[in-house]
Amino acid sequence: MWWVSGIVPPMPEVHNEPEDIKRCPSIPDADVRERIHTLWDQLSDFDAAQIDDALTFLLQSLCELVNSQNADWIGVVRLPDSLPRDPVHGWRPPVVRFLHPNEKVMAAVREQTRQLESGVADAVPVSIIAMSGCFRAHRLCDVAPEGWFESDFYRSYYQSCGHDDAIYVAFPINQDAESYFGIFRGNGQPPFTVRERDTMAYALRGIKWFHRQLLLSHGLLIAEKAMTPVERQVLQHLLTG
Repeated sequence: MWWVSGIVPPMPEVHNEPEDIKRCPSIPDADVRERIHTLWDQLSDFDAAQIDDALTFLLQSLCELVNSQNADWIGVVRLPDSLPRDPVHGWRPPVVRFLHPNEKVMAAVREQTRQLESGVADAVPVSIIAMSGCFRAHRLCDVAPEGWFESDFYRSYYQSCGHDDAIYVAFPINQDAESYFGIFRGNGQPPFTVRERDTMAYALRGIKWFHRQLLLSHGLLIAEKAMTPVERQVLQHLLTG
């Protein structure tokens, strides 16, 4: 199993807009910023024991901000490279939480995880993981290679699950742990715009405390600093059982 014991500190109650929010590609309009600031305040009202409710609230709020049908959170950790040519260099997603899970979506997640353990990974996650260590936000079209939207992978793991487009936002906590959010559109909706991608980046850039809480509560964050090789080995055994 992937659970690691840890003490979750109380969630802070006050959040000022951080200076490094300027790293987002663009700043949303004033009314959108106000909605996001209200979201941050409401998120901080959940106590540490309500982390699942807080995550559901955040996923729903992100969908409402950009008119999307579904969203997920992925806890990602870096383990010792167990394959000679691991395409994602030890990064694994042991925890995936969807706002609206269904059997087709979860079966797709399980199949992609199985393929990853066999050394097979799609170009989109490989591209996103290759930029690990920095905050980033991408639409599918920002990272997909030419012809990808006609590929079997896109048809099998996106369209068949009701997802025509996605935005992925990745927040690094340390060199071995990152927090990912995915926001999905389908049912004939138009693709995400650059402005919508940047809105998601802004909404998720200012809540490092919550990304940390998510990883802690799911046993995926042992320390703020990078893990030692021994700590990585211990975490790998916990995640693989």
